Amino acid sequence: MNPEALNMSIRTFLKRVGVQSQREIESAVAKALADGRLKGNESLPAQVTLTVSGVALDVVIDGKISLE
Repeated sequence: MNPEALNMSIRTFLKRVGVQSQREIESAVAKALADGRLKGNESLPAQVTLTVSGVALDVVIDGKISLE
């Protein structure tokens, strides 16, 4: 195993996850605001499940997204 290659591969994957996740969340929040389902002052519970096949990794990460 090449630790540097692993590190770079993980970083590339996480960057992609971060960028795509942010776009998806921003889009969903904008739609919910436009539809009147959100007022704009909420704090939204959020959860991500990270699964990596082959190493039996299945982790849930909880957090919140504040609109204010």
